[in-house]
Amino acid sequence: MDKLTKEQRHRCMSAIKGKNTKPELMVRKFLFGRGFRYRLNHPRLPRHPNLVLRKYRTVIFVNGCFWHGHEGCWYYVLPKSNTDFWQKKIERNKTRDAEDRRKLSTLGWHCITVWECQLKPQVRQQTLESIAHALYRIFIQNHSRPYTSEEQHMQRVAEEPETYGRN
Repeated sequence: MDKLTKEQRHRCMSAIKGKNTKPELMVRKFLFGRGFRYRLNHPRLPRHPNLVLRKYRTVIFVNGCFWHGHEGCWYYVLPKSNTDFWQKKIERNKTRDAEDRRKLSTLGWHCITVWECQLKPQVRQQTLESIAHALYRIFIQNHSRPYTSEEQHMQRVAEEPETYGRN
C-alpha cells in the first residue's frame, strides 16, 4: 500500500508544476550562458516544446522521469495506490510525446529530449555539454551545403589578392 493517504497523495501530485521546473531552469541557464537564444513554449508548434531554438531548427523537451515514463530509470516508479490510473496516464503521455516528436520531425525540426535523471549532479555537466555539442553539430549540418558555380566564382573573386596599381 501507499505510505500516504489519498488526500495527501492528491495534494502532493497536484503541487507539481509543468513549467519553470528546476530541470528546465538548469537547461535554460546553461544554454543562455553559452550564447544560445531560445523561446519558451512556442504556441505554433505541437505541444508547445519547453525550448525552441529557431536558429538551429531544434526543440528541447525537458521531461520528468515519472510523468513521461522513462523506462529503466530509478525515478520512474508507479505509486502503489491507484496503479491502474497512473499506468494509463503515463502511457498516454508517452504516446503523445512520440506523436509530437513525429509531427515536429515531419515539419523539419530536430528534437532533443533531456530527462530529469540526466540533470542529477553526477552527470549534469556531461549532459549539458552534450546538448551544446548536438546543437553545434545541427547548426553545421544545416548550414553546410555545396556551393553553386556562381557562389564558387564569387568566393574565388573575393579571395584573389588585388594586383591593381602594384607592379
